[in-house]
Amino acid sequence: MGALEELAGPLAQQFTQLHLAAQVGILAASFLVLSVSLHVANQILFKNPNEPPVVFSWFPLVGSTITYGMDPPTFFRVNRAKYGDIFTFILLGKKTTVYVGCAGNDFILNGKAKDVCAEDIYTVLTTPVFGKDVVYDCPNSKLMEQKKFMKIALTTQAFQSYVPIIADEVSSYFKKSADFKGKSGIMAQITIFTASHSLQGKEIRHKFDETLADLYHDLDMGFNPVNFMLHWAPLPWNNRRDHAQRTIAKIYMDTIKERRAAGKSDAQDMMWHLMGSTYKNGTPVPDHEIAHMMIALLMAGQHSSSSTSSWIMLWLAARPDIMEDLYREQVENLGADLPPLQYEDLAKLPLNQAIVKETLRLHAPIHSIMRAVKQPMPVPGTKYVIPPSHVLLSAGGVTATDPTFFPDPDTWEPHRWDKDSPLAPRMVVKSEEEEEKIDYGYGLVSKGAASPYLPFGAGRHRCIGEQFANVQLQTITAMVVRDFKFRNVDGSNKVIGTDYASLFSRPLEPANIHWEKRDA
Repeated sequence: MGALEELAGPLAQQFTQLHLAAQVGILAASFLVLSVSLHVANQILFKNPNEPPVVFSWFPLVGSTITYGMDPPTFFRVNRAKYGDIFTFILLGKKTTVYVGCAGNDFILNGKAKDVCAEDIYTVLTTPVFGKDVVYDCPNSKLMEQKKFMKIALTTQAFQSYVPIIADEVSSYFKKSADFKGKSGIMAQITIFTASHSLQGKEIRHKFDETLADLYHDLDMGFNPVNFMLHWAPLPWNNRRDHAQRTIAKIYMDTIKERRAAGKSDAQDMMWHLMGSTYKNGTPVPDHEIAHMMIALLMAGQHSSSSTSSWIMLWLAARPDIMEDLYREQVENLGADLPPLQYEDLAKLPLNQAIVKETLRLHAPIHSIMRAVKQPMPVPGTKYVIPPSHVLLSAGGVTATDPTFFPDPDTWEPHRWDKDSPLAPRMVVKSEEEEEKIDYGYGLVSKGAASPYLPFGAGRHRCIGEQFANVQLQTITAMVVRDFKFRNVDGSNKVIGTDYASLFSRPLEPANIHWEKRDA
């Protein structure tokens, strides 16, 4: 100790003689070195045999956040190959346990309410976007009632009325947009007008223009993953998010007031339904909750259609042969005069349906579904117990691109869904009648979490807009095929990469394709 004391004395004296900034820098560097050392030692020397293996990282707070955020599917694939179906990584300072594969999908997405919780994870993202007292800013039992209210807009009878509306919106958009005045050119975006008109009525649709479509984009960017920690911060995208939320909510609130002032109406849209709805305890749905549910409904109705329709157009530009197959399918099954599209026509267009299936297989809108762990959860068939300090993460896209279930999985090939295709999915597809059903409080839904194909999630938080999204996407695709031929600008068969800046993945921008009118 004497030698150490002799050495420490001069060092301490030298330290005190340094400027304050230098002292702070030395202390910060020392703290960083100590933190990194402890973090690394903990991963190597103190592994818990009852917890999944941990993806090695150098920094305790950052962990694997950057690697994961840059390309989640690759991150899952690489670490699955290294650690197996269950592994843990550090995400923004939180231990996050990934469980991929069909068993993992079922374990997480069909987890019981006493074991897993979505609200604790997502409320910091959804509440600033949707507003107070809806979705994850309320008890789960209330959310289930809200979902039940919304299901009124998702019946077969409703879909029959939606298809002509969506078809007309697509045609009108192409006729009115300055980008489509010529005989050929560049196509760059798909709007949300079809969702607002069909789900929320003509009156709301007329209040939406390109400016409000941009506001919905600003709302969407509120789902930036960094907002799990910085949702409160006055960052540029958060400021735009908050402005957009206030602006759009006011439009709905003003419309509600106008309707109440006007008295009775024969309108049958979602807003009228919510204005006449009451919770089980007899409380009418407050106006601000109606406005916030309308935002949530349109965001849900827009997300799948916005990103997926863009992917469909990009893939059709890369595969003009498929686009011609789609056109011939309509001519052969609906008639050479291509009559106005009806809901019943969609069932006569199996390739058109397969386009949506295949695109959602490769480009599910949400790449990661997270749940907070509420109590220790033993993983069946393993020695692992997931502690409440962890977050669980389900990645349905892993099984959707697994060669075990989908031959040549990285190839976009809609014909794989043909009955006799050599690339046909190797999975058990149950009929609607065979699927096990469960009622979480908003009507019977399929459990289905053990399937390798889950583009809309599963369990109590399965997307109730799944059928609407399919109808909308099929209708948009059918209408586009009637009017256009696509190809890539450079003539290649390649498709642009994916932007993971938001929790909802989409094509990287700019995503341009060359279009040519069929009647040109």
